[in-house]
Amino acid sequence: MSTRTEHVTVADGGFDLPVWLPESGSGPGLVLIQEIFGLDDYLKSVAADLAKLGYVVAVPELFWRFEPKWSSGHDEAGIAASMAVVGKFDFALGLSDVLATAELLRGLPEVRGGVGVFGFCLGGSLAFAAAAAGSPDTAVSFYGSTVPDAIGQLDGVTCPIQFHFGGKDPYIARDGVKRVEEAVARHEGAEIHVQEEAGHAFHNHVAAIFYDAPAAEAAWSLTESFLARTLPV
Repeated sequence: MSTRTEHVTVADGGFDLPVWLPESGSGPGLVLIQEIFGLDDYLKSVAADLAKLGYVVAVPELFWRFEPKWSSGHDEAGIAASMAVVGKFDFALGLSDVLATAELLRGLPEVRGGVGVFGFCLGGSLAFAAAAAGSPDTAVSFYGSTVPDAIGQLDGVTCPIQFHFGGKDPYIARDGVKRVEEAVARHEGAEIHVQEEAGHAFHNHVAAIFYDAPAAEAAWSLTESFLARTLPV
């Protein structure tokens, strides 16, 4: 596995794009979309894990317009600081960055076999939005807080999509997750998995206040199987 940096140009500027390459040197592409904590050790570890599975992984920097290179801790102070930063975030511009990243990935010589979107928390919301607004080949959305209220957009999603939630997430009400479950049941190609005893950000092993190892392992196994079916290496 190796890494390098590309550059994405958008209408109002551009940003550097770290890319993880699999050991084989080529494979399908995945746009990995950050949580509010930025490109931290956790997200880098997820990028490496996906590259080990055979994917070319690119991570767009969502806060480059106002907090370049943002990365915070995962304690209460880090959460508060990240929430202040995300308060400046323009979702529509962030979505355009994600879609531009997917377009760039498709043009890389190492990318073969399609491009998917994959996000956690803020990134989970953006992965769903990108699946509705763009044309990825697959999508994975972990605990996106805007998903329940935007679930009507599922009708516009034509690629396979997998949702993950925690049943005891203090930021996403269980009745909101239920609305997602009901919509998924009516939509071919969509699936949802709820780790009922888990809270928010349960996959983030760097954030001790969130991490739930059994839920994380179960969800990751489901994710690996889903990617193997919908974006095979």
